[in-house]
Amino acid sequence: MWEFVADKYLGEGAAVRFDPRVKVTFPEVAENQRVFPVQVDARGIADVARVMILIDLNPIQLPIDYRLGDAEAFVSTRVKLDQRTPVRGLVQLKDGTWLASGGWIDAAGGGCSAPPVSRVKGDWAQHLGEVRGRLWSGASGARVQLAFRHPMDTGLVDNIAIYHIDDLRLTAADGRMLGEVKMQAAVAEDPVLALMPRTRPGEAVRFAGRDTNGVEFAGTLEAGGGAVASR
Repeated sequence: MWEFVADKYLGEGAAVRFDPRVKVTFPEVAENQRVFPVQVDARGIADVARVMILIDLNPIQLPIDYRLGDAEAFVSTRVKLDQRTPVRGLVQLKDGTWLASGGWIDAAGGGCSAPPVSRVKGDWAQHLGEVRGRLWSGASGARVQLAFRHPMDTGLVDNIAIYHIDDLRLTAADGRMLGEVKMQAAVAEDPVLALMPRTRPGEAVRFAGRDTNGVEFAGTLEAGGGAVASR
């Protein structure tokens, strides 16, 4: 299965080697297969251009595809799991080489095929497009956390079409590109995303994105402060 997944997402015949410096962290037990936290940390590796999270046996296998600008090789989010599966973190170096790591997780079925909680409650449209974020800056670097209100529909539930946040771009106040994240519907409902851009002391971070229905959202995060943005 890994050979098929690698050819599909990395390119046929891509050079891949497993490297423990790609640190993939997730709980030993999937208590909730709809909301499973995964972190990929490759800050110990030089010249990283791209970070992916891959879930081999999910119907939607690539929840996160992160192209780095001026940022550390780090991403953390929550995903859906549909069954027992390998969960992998992959990083691509600037020379095109791929490094991989990860492990198996036991999970009950249905994480991708159950309706979102907000669909069941019926309040998803009232909050669609809301974003809350925070930027921390310190001697060890900066961290951005963004939390979106979005159902992240997989298209695997009867009468509910696929609908998810598609892309997100982060830029510095001077226009410098910090990173671009492509999401798919295997990211958990109401996504939470943590990244580590390289910012100067006191520098703000701007974010802008859209979903597959064209809903746009944008905002600015000030160091030490929060932000609320809506479409």
